[in-house]
Amino acid sequence: MPGARARQDVIAALDIGTTKVCVLVAELSEESEVDITGYGVAPSHGMRRGVVVDVEGTVRAICEAVEKAEHMADVRVRSVTLGVAGTHVQSFNNRGVIAIAREDKDITEEDVARALEAARVLTIPPDRDIIHVRPREFIVDGFDGIRDPVGMVGNRLEVEANIVTGSTTSIENILRCVARADLEVEGTVLSGLASGEAVLHPAERELGVVVADIGGGTTDVAIFDRGGLWHAAVIPVGGDHITNDLAVGLRTPLAQAEKVKIQDGVAMVDLAPADEFVEIPDVGGSRTHRVGKRALAEIIQPRVEEIFDLIVKEIKKSGREGMLPGGIVVTGGTALLRGLDEVGQYETGLPVRVGYPQGQAGLADLVRNPGCSCAVGLVHFAAQNLLGKEETGAAEPLSGLFAGIFGKVKNWFKQSY
Repeated sequence: MPGARARQDVIAALDIGTTKVCVLVAELSEESEVDITGYGVAPSHGMRRGVVVDVEGTVRAICEAVEKAEHMADVRVRSVTLGVAGTHVQSFNNRGVIAIAREDKDITEEDVARALEAARVLTIPPDRDIIHVRPREFIVDGFDGIRDPVGMVGNRLEVEANIVTGSTTSIENILRCVARADLEVEGTVLSGLASGEAVLHPAERELGVVVADIGGGTTDVAIFDRGGLWHAAVIPVGGDHITNDLAVGLRTPLAQAEKVKIQDGVAMVDLAPADEFVEIPDVGGSRTHRVGKRALAEIIQPRVEEIFDLIVKEIKKSGREGMLPGGIVVTGGTALLRGLDEVGQYETGLPVRVGYPQGQAGLADLVRNPGCSCAVGLVHFAAQNLLGKEETGAAEPLSGLFAGIFGKVKNWFKQSY
């Protein structure tokens, strides 16, 4: 961007979704508060279920969103904290064990790092890479439930960790698109984890809660308990499936179905007025036909019920069924669908609320929308890294195999352009 200030400490977040690419630019105030100064969004036409299907389309969308954010913030964005999502993401648990060999037996931060590194030592398929290693709890000499063992005394330190992995190919394609947009990646964060950072209260994390970010092509599920990430998954169903159902059921173009969903859609039939109707254009656009709002809800509700049924399956898979008093926090653009929280509560038997991003200043009103939750969470993680607070959950640095992927992408980019 000509004339923009080039600053090394600019915080930028990049959320590449199925329906939109969102870029946020922020600065830290003197009180270390996040002050959002730039916002850019562009339609995403190159992604499907979190996976790149059109490199050129994805690059164009990234460049457009970045340019808008740069113009608003009057800075040049050189690097970003990147959200990682998609149906290729998988989560499982592993344990790392080390001995404390020093005579004083004091457990240090170095010991914690060694324990986490030990948890990374496992056999995974060659076509997958580790995105996150998140500690669930520490165990010192058989005593479990420890959040932070630093400063304690012991002979044996164990960590129960949640390992999040992703497809090497899918990650490399995302990084290639970012590189072609002339950006570097400061760090990567699982999108569901970022959304949780933006919308959860500390008490919910501690008690046990589910974050369901319902995007266009997928739903990112992140289960938190005892303050940390317990389980993560990506469900291959999202708001676009509701739009497709409406397009087929109403015999209307997808663009019109999306418009009807946003303006007149209700997730629960009982909330739809029986005496109100909507004019729907036919596929050819030459004629219209009347459809009752209750009929719209009859199309929408089954798909919303399916999404919550799949969320329940992930809760059961995590082993936390019946142990999540925080309930479910739904966010993402589809969370604005009226009645969605009521359907969720009926289907799951858990309390359900809509989560809005919090904890930022500046353009707060502009991004106080469930559709911006992931991007806002990425900004928070980037700010934590800038402040040197990796221990609070900051973005994973590009190290090991993942750094190798990004290095290969940069080399390819230099050779090709």
